[in-house]
Amino acid sequence: MRVVFALAACLVVSGAGKAAEINVMLTDALGTSFNELAPKFARANGHTIYEVHGPSGGLVRRLNAGEPADVIFINDSGIDDLIKQGKLQPGRTDLTRTGIGIAVRKGAPTPDVSTPEALKHALLDARSIGYTNPAGGGLTAAPIIAMIEKFGIAAQLAPKTKLAAGGPTGRVSTLVANGEA
Repeated sequence: MRVVFALAACLVVSGAGKAAEINVMLTDALGTSFNELAPKFARANGHTIYEVHGPSGGLVRRLNAGEPADVIFINDSGIDDLIKQGKLQPGRTDLTRTGIGIAVRKGAPTPDVSTPEALKHALLDARSIGYTNPAGGGLTAAPIIAMIEKFGIAAQLAPKTKLAAGGPTGRVSTLVANGEA
């Protein structure tokens, strides 16, 4: 709920004054909250909101390539780097924290992941696994890859790994729901 209120506050601050076109870049993780709040905000203030969703790293690349953004919702290190580069005004507001989770398809047996060893065996026993494609700018791939390498099972998992492209239709959850991972 704090995310919803913080997101609303950011939109209200950005919307002070006359009606405007507002270009928003936001990480996929905030899409649901944004899609709930943005239309109400736009109607109430007469603004037009243009939104671009994607993984944080991909949005940073788009901003660096010259794509416009009036408001950007991405990970903290991405914001900090853009501030250091002078591409964003100093100061930021942290809205939420995001963790990495494990999902299984509805109806599938729930694997034991209660210990590192159990997780290792669950990954090895899985028909397929999925996570975000690191080339797409998703932030979760690096710690997952590091964990797999630490377990020493990268070679065994490589043939059954599905990489999600990111964005609304390229989420890992889509791979899981479709039975691909």
